Amino acid sequence: MGIGELDREAHVPEATSAGAAPRTLAEALRARDDEGLAALLRARPDLLSPVPNDLTQLATRAGTRGSVVRALERLDRFALQTAEALAVAPDPAPYPVLLALLAGDEGDPAIEAALPGAVALLREQALVWGEDDRLRLVRTARELLAPSAQHPSPTGLGPTVAEATAGMSPGRVQEIIAAAGLPATHDPVSAVAALTELFTDRARMGALLDEASPEALSVLDRLVWGPPYGEVTANPAPPVRWLRDRGLLLPVSARTMVLPREVALHLRGGRAHRAPEPVAPVVEVAREYRPQVVDSAAAGQAYTALATVEELLKSWDQGGPQVLRAGGMSVRDLKRTAAALDVTEQVAAFWLELCFGAGLLASDGEADERYAPTPAYDEWLDLPPAERWARLVAPWLTATRAPGLVGGQDAKGRTLAVLGPDLDRGAAPEVRHRVLELLATLPPGAVADPGTVFARLRWERPPRGAAQPVPPRAPQAAARTDETTGTGTGTRPEVHDDLRSRLARWTLAEAELLGLTGRGALASPARALLNLPLAEASTPTDHGGRVELSVAAGRAATLLAPLLPEAVDHVLLQADLTAVAPGPLRRPLADALAVLADVESKGGATVYRFTPGSVRRALDSGRSASDLHDFLAAHSRTPVPQPLAYLIDDVARRHGHLRVGAASAYVRCDDDAVLGEILADRRSAALGLRRLAPTVLAAQTDPASLLDGLRSMGYAPAAESAEGDVLVTRADAYRTPARTAPAPVPEGPPVPDTTLLGAAVKAIRAGDRAATAVRKEPAAPVASAGGLPRTSAAETLATVQAAAMTGTAVWIGYVNAEGAASQRVIAPVRVEGGFVTGYDHTADEVRTYPLHRITGVAELADDQV
Repeated sequence: MGIGELDREAHVPEATSAGAAPRTLAEALRARDDEGLAALLRARPDLLSPVPNDLTQLATRAGTRGSVVRALERLDRFALQTAEALAVAPDPAPYPVLLALLAGDEGDPAIEAALPGAVALLREQALVWGEDDRLRLVRTARELLAPSAQHPSPTGLGPTVAEATAGMSPGRVQEIIAAAGLPATHDPVSAVAALTELFTDRARMGALLDEASPEALSVLDRLVWGPPYGEVTANPAPPVRWLRDRGLLLPVSARTMVLPREVALHLRGGRAHRAPEPVAPVVEVAREYRPQVVDSAAAGQAYTALATVEELLKSWDQGGPQVLRAGGMSVRDLKRTAAALDVTEQVAAFWLELCFGAGLLASDGEADERYAPTPAYDEWLDLPPAERWARLVAPWLTATRAPGLVGGQDAKGRTLAVLGPDLDRGAAPEVRHRVLELLATLPPGAVADPGTVFARLRWERPPRGAAQPVPPRAPQAAARTDETTGTGTGTRPEVHDDLRSRLARWTLAEAELLGLTGRGALASPARALLNLPLAEASTPTDHGGRVELSVAAGRAATLLAPLLPEAVDHVLLQADLTAVAPGPLRRPLADALAVLADVESKGGATVYRFTPGSVRRALDSGRSASDLHDFLAAHSRTPVPQPLAYLIDDVARRHGHLRVGAASAYVRCDDDAVLGEILADRRSAALGLRRLAPTVLAAQTDPASLLDGLRSMGYAPAAESAEGDVLVTRADAYRTPARTAPAPVPEGPPVPDTTLLGAAVKAIRAGDRAATAVRKEPAAPVASAGGLPRTSAAETLATVQAAAMTGTAVWIGYVNAEGAASQRVIAPVRVEGGFVTGYDHTADEVRTYPLHRITGVAELADDQV
């Protein structure tokens, strides 16, 4: 649609009289109150970028293709079906005609009850305007939804008789009406009107079809629900010829016929859609649990989520995997992470993205870029468990990143990597909120049937291409309508794996992993996170009335805290060199035990195993053997087993006996016999050792490799500094610089808040009053470029001074410092020093203008003052 057509639809030369029916969309918007305008801007926030100058500009912007497409994509299925019915109805269409297209000849009480709400929704979003006796779909929406050969209608209807016969010769039209039993006319227009009248007359049309053979009716049956196009041979079969001769099939090309819209509507019983859906599908209950069982299961999973995140980031304390050149983590590193966590790669990707979205994980930004925990991770560890959980779920709820996409391909065929740059999907936060809200509509403890949840989401936001008729490609690909064909192609099967359905499926799985749901039912902390009542099920609240997410997350954490298991301060040592933690350990004990022992199994009771390597790790961290004995004795409810005590003493006796430093590297030991033993060992050949002194060996490798090599030979060397002191190594030494969590990437402009809406409506109203004000023409008007008033400096000064004295408003032309010209309506209050100060009705504020930049001034008409 061109700009001129948009302007004709939106422009109004003068204000309409009170009570008159609107003639344009701009007039319809002008008749709204402030709440109606705010509702439009809230539903279509793209109209606010930037704020329109007046209602005419708002109407023009609301009719642009991009904005209309976005608005149509956010309609529910029945509202969209209503718009589609209006697109095939006469323009304008009375309300009864629209109702008949949706309910059919037999009527439907559900449609009759739902249609007023659908029309009101379309009116609110400025997709439909006009009174009920003259409903008009905006021109761009009609172009998008109306049937054409290039863009078939979702209704499956074809062109009208008038459209299909537009290029037909007058003689051929007369032949058709004669075959249909109609009297000849003097011109093609009246002939087409007579044929249209025949096809829309139920009784006469029924009589005509009674003459058709069963084969001819079978051809119509294959085309009636779409696509309406069919291919014919050069010599059509008699049933097809009979239909063609009477206009029941009209030629589109030499080999393609089309079923006229009026004929299809008669065969459909007047319905534009095969299956109108006026009522949203109900979310059904699959099974029920006691709410206490659900909360307990969710709390257990929430604790597991905290332990998983901690385990993941603790394993990266000394630096994680490298960052790919294109961003993200490699498939090999993802497999390793999944194996370490004992989960699938898809679940591992979720935990990685969760840590990334919460700001606990980032790249270090070095030349050899790697992933590592951030300083925020250390702060997170110091929080109570419930607050740590809230710090994870709140960012997840608003994140636009979709971990479920990992492993798929982008538009260029490249594999999507975890933590990579192409995982943002703007619809993700909305889908997550909506899925949880739908679960909240069920009674506490009830598990929703996933299929009904997905069906409800598809009704609320129909996927693109769902239930669309197959468009005609080449004539040979159209449905065959002669006797050799089987059946014409119907509508495409509905797409059940669209992005929103996949996001919903991932949301259900991720909510279970996070402990927002337990056994599939929504838990109490999740209801608090959504700011929903806890005692009974309720319908979702309005997004605009929600409390801040951080406050809601705090409430959820308060509800979760009593459900989490209490941390214990002891373990149970066993003679097989293991320790059993009967519950979650307190932070200092857990950190110390993680250094001294290796985790052997997880679950309700974590099992740790002591090995020579784990004991050496504890000694490397700066602890002595006596420290380890005291630590175990203080935190064990059972006596320290003798095998464990012997293990600690044996490793400590050999620990530090050898010293490794930088020469490139060296080994020193007070016992020269030990150094001789190392030199004689063939396994030391790769280290490049040679004796510098009886107690010193030099190596051709770096200290770290030398340490690893000697340890693999069964020794327990200790690293030392340049001063000769033993180096104490700590596992949590490496952190990235301070990083902020990634900001969500929304799909479109955010929904404006109440303050912004109020200011925008006020500015649009003010600009509209200025734009529609009636001006007096000056006695000798001289128009400047752009239609600005043009007066001399003396006339300008005299007019604004008089207006300031009388308190009246005037119309001025103004050119700013950048050379941009504009028209404004101002009420001057002071004129001095070469400036005029007054209330600017266009900007709705007091402003000061230099007189030398005012091109001219004109008085307003008396009735506008």
